[in-house]
Amino acid sequence: MNALTGHDLTLAYDGRTVVRGAGIELRAGHVVALVGPNGSGKSTLLRALARLHSPQSGTVQLPDGDALALRPKEFARKVTLLTQSRPTPGGVRVKDVVGYGRHPYRGRFGAGDPDGHQVVDRAMRLTGVDAMAERAVDELSGGELQRVWLATCLAQDTGVVLLDEPTTFLDLRYQVEILDTVRELADDHEVAIGVVLHDLDQAAAVADHVVLLDQGTVRASGRPADVLTADLLTEVYGLRIDVHVDDDGRVRTQPIGRHTHRPVA
Repeated sequence: MNALTGHDLTLAYDGRTVVRGAGIELRAGHVVALVGPNGSGKSTLLRALARLHSPQSGTVQLPDGDALALRPKEFARKVTLLTQSRPTPGGVRVKDVVGYGRHPYRGRFGAGDPDGHQVVDRAMRLTGVDAMAERAVDELSGGELQRVWLATCLAQDTGVVLLDEPTTFLDLRYQVEILDTVRELADDHEVAIGVVLHDLDQAAAVADHVVLLDQGTVRASGRPADVLTADLLTEVYGLRIDVHVDDDGRVRTQPIGRHTHRPVA
């Protein structure tokens, strides 16, 4: 079942069209990766799915109807978005920031969310920030803070999770752990994931489906091996990109620069 679908979306900033006629389907238990050069419309399309960018035309649909017609709290119980940057609150503990994710379930003065503490604790464990629960978020590194914001999204406990470059600022270990968490959310909890990634190999490794955008249009959409081809990537990125598919079907890409094959002294 499709958990969130964008149909024929056209999106603009200040009258300038940046996405034209784009369609995307997020399904329960699947990961969809949006890839493409800078300025291709990936983040704008993700923001439109999260209702943070109003379309000039097209629709955003949930299984029970028009996503754009829902009240804010109602929509926030179904869809959450991790944006590229958020303001860092000063002097607020990690566990309290993660608790912000429970806002769609709380009434005035935080009432009406009896299971909230358990959900927050689970979100912190999944993202590895439970050990820093009492620390102030403005004392954290960029990578630590990124994981806190991801925990906040998971605490929102939605069926659809949208992630805009979630591995930004993370070292290699935590990039892998975040992508493992994304895969586990889909596989173990039937969450529908839409994720913007710049690393093509990461997209190939984590996604069931890849959407390749180029200058605001969807150039290709399908299985990683069908979309991430040498000819298409070379054309879209304006750089030679070699592609190798391992025996197990894993796609690996290699951008070729002027010094890529420079011999080691």
